[in-house]
Amino acid sequence: MDKRQQLMSELMDLCNEITWLNKPELESALNGFTLNEIELIEKIALIPNANVTKLAAASYMTRGAISKLTKKLIAKNMIENYQHATNKKEIYFRLTTIGQKIHHVHQELHRSFLDRDKEVFKHMTADEFDTIFRFIGRYRHHLKNITE
Repeated sequence: MDKRQQLMSELMDLCNEITWLNKPELESALNGFTLNEIELIEKIALIPNANVTKLAAASYMTRGAISKLTKKLIAKNMIENYQHATNKKEIYFRLTTIGQKIHHVHQELHRSFLDRDKEVFKHMTADEFDTIFRFIGRYRHHLKNITE
């Protein structure tokens, strides 16, 4: 196995391990919601004037999939849609009070996971972080170029 294959294998294994470790706590705290629903709630919280197109791009999902998910979240009273007075054509989404509570729980879980794993990060230098960020940035740029 060459270094590239080894790196990709290690990255995939790391992501799978983190997911496996976090999954029970996420499922317990966010019972009744799928991972896609939780991630969409997070995107709606973070993206100003979130609409289907913006959410699809940010989530790497089709607009059709986003439409289905937003309908489910509206039915669960997690999000609501709205329009701007100046543009009655475009539909935007925002979190309801219940959606904001779920988003807060999700953010607290992420903070607790970071706290649990702080031992790994406390020894990393700024240069190590920068090297990892550069690699991820280059790889994402490469993937974007081949998908356009």
